[in-house]
Amino acid sequence: MAGSPRADLPDFIPTIMSETTAAPPGPKAIEPKDVEACQGACGALQKELGKVIVGQRKVIEEILIAIFTRSHALLVGVPGLAKTLLISSLADSLNMSFRRIQFTPDLMPSDITGTEIIVTDPATGEKQFRFLPGPLFANVVLADEINRTPPKTQAAMLEAMQERKVTVGGVTRDLPVPFFVLATQNPLEQEGTYPLPEAQLDRFMFLIKVGYPSGEEELEVMRRASNPSGEKPQPIIDAAGIAHIQKVVGAMPVGDHVFQYARDLVRATRPQEEEGIAVCKQYLSFGAGPRASLCLILAAKAHAMIRGQMYVSCSNIASVAPSVLRHRIAPNFTAQSEGISADDIVKKVIAAIPKHDG
Repeated sequence: MAGSPRADLPDFIPTIMSETTAAPPGPKAIEPKDVEACQGACGALQKELGKVIVGQRKVIEEILIAIFTRSHALLVGVPGLAKTLLISSLADSLNMSFRRIQFTPDLMPSDITGTEIIVTDPATGEKQFRFLPGPLFANVVLADEINRTPPKTQAAMLEAMQERKVTVGGVTRDLPVPFFVLATQNPLEQEGTYPLPEAQLDRFMFLIKVGYPSGEEELEVMRRASNPSGEKPQPIIDAAGIAHIQKVVGAMPVGDHVFQYARDLVRATRPQEEEGIAVCKQYLSFGAGPRASLCLILAAKAHAMIRGQMYVSCSNIASVAPSVLRHRIAPNFTAQSEGISADDIVKKVIAAIPKHDG
């Protein structure tokens, strides 16, 4: 995506955008100016998105957390809540390539990964194979209604999300860096859909629930739609800037008590384990795996950075836990018959495990 830093932005934004990834490898101590710059970049992104998106601040924050941790996010909500508009507007704010894939029941793996075509050299007349990249070859990929495509195509998507590579014609090709999948899913209409397998759901750091706007926000949506201003988000951060923020997030210190709190939260969801709490033993078929523990720590680091903290606390873990855990636990028939949702169970788990913040 074309674009350049704007002159009217705060001083730290051009610094973020011009940051190079050629710095020497190895851990670097986190500094207040790093956190301040990253926090400012996040605030600038939220401001740009506010030009077209009304409300949804928590949704925007969790999407940014996923991007700042090299992760993927799944947005679930009823139609008309601007899920697709939010992601495409975010792409406008990032000086990176963006592609949208509209998933349909007839979508084939080659439609998203790319395919080899036969081309003829006009000079020699010689024919040869040439790879034509698919829409997965972009920094930001919007997978719209991802549950509408058959398992074969979802398998190709799974390889891209996990390995950041695609295999076509026996050749494995790397996807661009950075690479993020932001997917949407309609929770209401299930006819003609293919529910995502647990293994693929587990590759999403967050399952983000997009709710209805408040009454005042809905009025503002109507006002803007009836009298559009024409404002569009402007590019704020490029790929090198995102890489810089990811380095700062990675360097965020985490105390042993925070690691233990994240571990205890996840292990409490496992009904077969001794540490599983009573509500999970009663209402869950299975609990969250080790990837949930990793995601809790990574997401809490970015959550702390966005708030200008120099360290991660148990409160950061608790704040990101619902979106990390809700798609990694499986309510059983008893829970479904009593109307108990995954979110209800996660709330009870968070309430049951004590925090140890000073």
